[in-house]
Parts: sequence; C-alpha cells; structure tokens
Amino acid sequence: MKSSYSENDVILLLKDITGMVKPLPTEERERLIQSGRHYCEMLPIEYVPTQRYMDIYMEALKSFAKPTADAVGKLAEKIIESKGKNTVLVSLARAGIPIGILLKRYIKFRYDIDITHFSISIIRGKGIDKNAMKYLLNRYFPDSLLFVDGWIGKGAILNQLKKAICEFDGVSSDIAVVADPANVTNLCGTHEDILIPSSCLNCTVSGLISRTFLRDDIIGKDDFHGAAYYGELKDKDLSYHFINSIEENFSLSPSVKSISKSGYGIDEVKEIAQRYGIDDINLVKPGIGETTRVLLRRVPYKILIKEDDRKSAELAPILRLAEEKNVPIDYYPLNHYRACGIIKKLADT
Repeated sequence: MKSSYSENDVILLLKDITGMVKPLPTEERERLIQSGRHYCEMLPIEYVPTQRYMDIYMEALKSFAKPTADAVGKLAEKIIESKGKNTVLVSLARAGIPIGILLKRYIKFRYDIDITHFSISIIRGKGIDKNAMKYLLNRYFPDSLLFVDGWIGKGAILNQLKKAICEFDGVSSDIAVVADPANVTNLCGTHEDILIPSSCLNCTVSGLISRTFLRDDIIGKDDFHGAAYYGELKDKDLSYHFINSIEENFSLSPSVKSISKSGYGIDEVKEIAQRYGIDDINLVKPGIGETTRVLLRRVPYKILIKEDDRKSAELAPILRLAEEKNVPIDYYPLNHYRACGIIKKLADT
C-alpha cells in the first residue's frame, strides 16, 4: 500500500484501491449510512481545511506537542513493562498509525529497542482484517502482538476488537491508546481528554491514506482490507511534520497529570443520548478526537462543550470548524470528556 510514510516506520497491511472508488460528498455519504449502507463501503471526499483552520492547527500543535509527547512516553513505558521488548505494534488504520510510529520512535529513544510496527484495518460492525491477522500470526508469536489506536471515545472499537480476537488463540484484545477518557483501559498515556493534534486533520496527517474500505466487488476473499492514496494532496502533507513535532518533545521522564474518574464514559454517552432524544448512540461521538472527526467528515447536529471551555485553546480547532460549518454549540456539564459531537439524524439532514 502506497503512503507518504517510510516502511522503516510502519508496514501497511492494506490493499491499494486508489482510483477504484469514487469519493462521495459528506451529505450523500451520511444519507446512505443512515439508510443502512455501511460506511466502509464508501470513501469520503477529503475535507481541505481553510487557511484560518490550518493556522489554528499549527498553534494547537505548538501548544500541545509536549503533553502529547509525554502521554506517548508514559504509554511506551507501560508497554515495555507489561509486554516486553519483543512486542510487535499493530496500529489500527488510520488514526492509530501516527501513534504507532511515535511509540516505535519513543521506545527507540528511551530503550534503544527497534520495535516492529504494522498497521491493519478493523471496522465497526464488520470486524478485523482476518487476512492481515493470518499474515502476522504466520510470522510472530500471538502474545507479542499489541494493538494501538489514537484514543478511545466510548469504546466501540475496543468492543469490536474483543469480539474479533476470540478466534485467534493467544492474541490479547488489549489496546494501547494515548488518551482514554472513557476509562476502560489502563494501557493509556492518560485518562484525560487531551488534544492529540493528529485528530485535527484527516489523510494529510495520516500518510495520505483514506479510511479503510471493505466491499465485495473490490476486496476479494484473500485480500487485505483496502485504502486509497490521496496523491493529489501531496503538497499539503503534514504527516512527518506532526511526527517530528511530537518527537522533538520526547523526555526520558514524561510528566502526565494523574487523574481519576469514577464510572465509564459510555454511561455519560447514554445520558447525552437520552437528553437529546437519540435512539442510536452511534450518533453520539464523545471526546476531542471524535468530535473533530464529526465536524470533518460527518453531518453534525450539535457540539457539546462545558461553558468554562468556550475559550479553551484545546478546543479552538473544534470551535473554528463549528463556526465554519454553522454548527450550534450547546453548553453541557460534561464529566469524562471535554467535547462531544452529535451527528444529525437522517430526517434532519
């Protein structure tokens, strides 16, 4: 699979479907998704940020590179302590890829261990790429594999992973993430809902690859799940700019604020759904990363933030996108999260 990443950083176990699928506008995809079509059967037209939004992204990267680097370092320490030096990182494409690269680089920086890093696809409602798993298990011990993602919103992918891994003996469903505001895993850099700058962009911070794709007419029974390469955005690619900006802030003694929350994020999500009369909790996307994704590639209904966060630098990219797209913002007493995005129901789009 072609990408703008070096194979020294990650090997993508994906089928290149560039040019085989016509990307669809956001509104059309949303109608199809809410009428029953699975999101993995389509590709979005990538949002090209305005210059003002990019200015905010660059400022966010400058401000939050250090806390992101510290959370990556703390997570890497936990990985080496719990899994050891023979760990094989398996990032979940695509949000997990830059985090897997950063973990690989931090482990080299701190422990002088050159760890292996692959990336594979997992799709909510469809499962993990079984051909990619077979490829890995033909080469590595099952207990050496460790899945990596960027953050946990409400835990949907973690639940999907737990179901999918049952058929692969010896493989753990543990998932390593930088931020877990949902409070469902100890294998995280922090339980705080921090701004991970890579969440602010799409393919231009993820090796110029699309979200993963699965459709029978293009992905054969022996193929890896697919992804497209957006070569036309090469001049806007910031994938290594992000990696290098975080790496420059690595420390041998990463400092992460220790926070403790009771309960789980999913309970807060259910309360939000009930408050707004939403039957399908898949329309509720909590956390800074997921809220940004709603604004970038879905049709938003509302954005929720706490009132005292209305001038927060961490939420500046979200607030700017909401302004550009005329999305209303409600003040809501969030507990586990700093922000939450709600997707419009089909009848409202």
